[in-house]
Amino acid sequence: MRFRSPLTSTLSLVLPRQSVAQKGVLHVGFLAPLSGPLKSWGEPGYHGCIIWKEWLNARGGLKVGDRHYAVDIIPFDTEFNHEKALEGARRLYVDHDIQLLIMLGARDFSRPLRDFINERKSLVTTLFPSDLSPDARTLLAPCEVHPIYNVTGVSWLARSDPSLQTYALCTQNDAQTLPSIATYRAAFEAEGIRCVGERFFPVETTDFSSIVADLLARKPDILCLDTAYTPFVHAITIEAFRHGFTGRIISCTCDDYPELVRKTSPEFMSRFVFQFPDFDDPLLAAPRINFADPRRFYEEFCRRFPGTWSAVSWEYASILEMWKSAVVRARTCDPQTVLAMMKVGGRGKHVFGEAHWWGRELFGVDNALVGDWPVVVIRDGRARIVEFGSTLDWWERNGPILIRHMRALGLMWDQREQRLVSSR
Repeated sequence: MRFRSPLTSTLSLVLPRQSVAQKGVLHVGFLAPLSGPLKSWGEPGYHGCIIWKEWLNARGGLKVGDRHYAVDIIPFDTEFNHEKALEGARRLYVDHDIQLLIMLGARDFSRPLRDFINERKSLVTTLFPSDLSPDARTLLAPCEVHPIYNVTGVSWLARSDPSLQTYALCTQNDAQTLPSIATYRAAFEAEGIRCVGERFFPVETTDFSSIVADLLARKPDILCLDTAYTPFVHAITIEAFRHGFTGRIISCTCDDYPELVRKTSPEFMSRFVFQFPDFDDPLLAAPRINFADPRRFYEEFCRRFPGTWSAVSWEYASILEMWKSAVVRARTCDPQTVLAMMKVGGRGKHVFGEAHWWGRELFGVDNALVGDWPVVVIRDGRARIVEFGSTLDWWERNGPILIRHMRALGLMWDQREQRLVSSR
């Protein structure tokens, strides 16, 4: 028990507490595409951060030790270009002295950017765990472990309909989709579902009629859209509808699905499976969920930014909440101390429940927070969670299959590192 003298007790009653007043502003950098074709993976997330920031500051800000600080989010548009991302990171740190950098990652995350954050020992987060490596110890994937969680959708689909025997895969042919291609191949193989065709198209593609016709001529039970960008998901889905496809469709995302319901039909879209829920979903009211008032967040987002809810609308905000909790417990914003607090015990509170810091086998470092992930279907025109699938349980059963497919595409962390060494 800590001894408190009578004098100390008296002074604590009469002296003002420093935590009552705000003592400045803490800055967080937001580095993601806010324009261009990947805008839907950046701008909605920034809008979610604005809501999170306003809610936090309205409650008195972020308590660090005995002081309270307002938090501001400083955006920089990378246009999904690695040179602009590096420029943005430098400007955010030099001009704003940011305490945390949250970014989309992937094409935005380059070797020079990794070297830059290593020099500064900065705390940085990504939505693409393929950015992780042992040479980036302060880079975390604390929310989305793309594309590994996609195995849960395939697993649910196979269990819900054992008659499904074949699939065809269709997505753009850029580097961002390669880990997802490997993951879907592994997930289908683990379920004994056979591939009858794959089409990888240039990102400049606008006409998908012949592509879809070719794949559907192979009579797949499932059409897999991998992690196709939003315009491609819409175009391919509409073509599948026009061609009279009666099978199942599975995709990582399905942003603005109400538009697809309008352009196809509720019955057609009821056969669509993806991985990102609306946050008014009844299952997100469960005690396991680590996101403050998801329904209110969703409703305010839709009111203020109508028609723009996407897979990332809540993700960056959930990362900010994890960072805030670690700062409060650590009583400091020091990146190394906050990082240690986030990872203490090897476990963390993921938005969808308890999770483990994991990834050494795939990424060379346990900097990905992995837990359960929702499987979502469209019922009566609304996205609804049908289950929370365990990514780690799938890995325990099928990890070697995924590693084999990742190695076949040169995606394992040691292969990536070797290419970097060879290119010097």
